[in-house]
Amino acid sequence: MRTAKRVFWIVLLTFIALFLNFYLPSKDVVRIVGTDVKRMDVVSRETLKEGDGLAGADTRDVRFINAVWPDGSPRVFRNEETDWGFPWYFKFDSSNIQAIAQDAVSTAADPKWFVVSHYGWRIEIFSMFPNAVDLRRVDGPDYRPIPWFNIGFFVMLAILLALAWSFLRKLRRRLIDPALTKLGDEIDEFSDAAEDRAQATAHRATGFHRRIKNWISSRLP
Repeated sequence: MRTAKRVFWIVLLTFIALFLNFYLPSKDVVRIVGTDVKRMDVVSRETLKEGDGLAGADTRDVRFINAVWPDGSPRVFRNEETDWGFPWYFKFDSSNIQAIAQDAVSTAADPKWFVVSHYGWRIEIFSMFPNAVDLRRVDGPDYRPIPWFNIGFFVMLAILLALAWSFLRKLRRRLIDPALTKLGDEIDEFSDAAEDRAQATAHRATGFHRRIKNWISSRLP
């Protein structure tokens, strides 16, 4: 049982960690080398709600921002709006971001460095790209962005978990523990009463057996 509980908590915490790693914003310092628009089959939220899955994928134009890391390795972002849906980045300015990216294109001889805020992962085998939600110019490739949003998020999450833990402890002391104590006392009383009844029944049975034995003995010559 302990192993099953341990496996359950490990799987749950791993899922939560991966979920947060995917949807919380990350920041990359890159040099933009170009932009692109590709015609792709995209599964929309409406398609998923209707249950059509990949068979009902929509074909539409998807904007991309092509960039490179300071070491020259490629880094590609998609540039799509999130609108009012999840994840709640409320991104409505993908056209503006695309225009900024087009204006930010630079060469290795005269580089311009930008920090791109995004969420998601790059998984080549599934053609998955992180979605850029913002970009701004920085001084150079050595710039180290501070993830203020993530810091605030985890601080608030820790505060909420601490408040929830405190509330549950008080609830347990005030309601659950007394109820369990009362239930335990009632079970003990029931067990004692049942034991007393069993002993009384056994005593009566013993007396009846003795009387039968005496009666039989008295009838024998």
